[in-house]
Amino acid sequence: MVSKNRLAAIRLGLAALLPFCLSISTFGSGATTTKPSVPNTERETTARAFVEKSLRTWQNRLDLNDWKVTAELVPASALEPKTLGNIHWDLNLKEASIHVLSASDYKLPTPEMLNDMEFTVVHELIHLHLASLPHTSASRRPEERAVNEIARALLRLAEPKN
Repeated sequence: MVSKNRLAAIRLGLAALLPFCLSISTFGSGATTTKPSVPNTERETTARAFVEKSLRTWQNRLDLNDWKVTAELVPASALEPKTLGNIHWDLNLKEASIHVLSASDYKLPTPEMLNDMEFTVVHELIHLHLASLPHTSASRRPEERAVNEIARALLRLAEPKN
């Protein structure tokens, strides 16, 4: 098992490379950014790239490749109070949109923020496996608790072992 400090350093190193790679692919392809809903700082750019990579990784790991899932960083005002993200889905179309708290609203250092964002992505993707179940106000709290525990377990299992 890798210590948390070493794991955080590795993630920070990878996160530092992501904006560079993203800028090469973005500027090289002539693509433009279409959603300037949050400030485009280096930390925000790093977070966007990390969330997109986490989404693709975990969508594959959770066998949700038949879903069209997008992720967007949003300001705290776009989320329910005391939440870090949410998901909206269309079960018939198998399309979903994940909102993750913007880097500009995080007070944590970058490595911890990225860990938190990855947890949010995994958490929201797990909800897709439960999307066909009945949802009531009475089932919301136990479902959230179970989804949190499953997400934590999956992330622990995904940690590199040494």
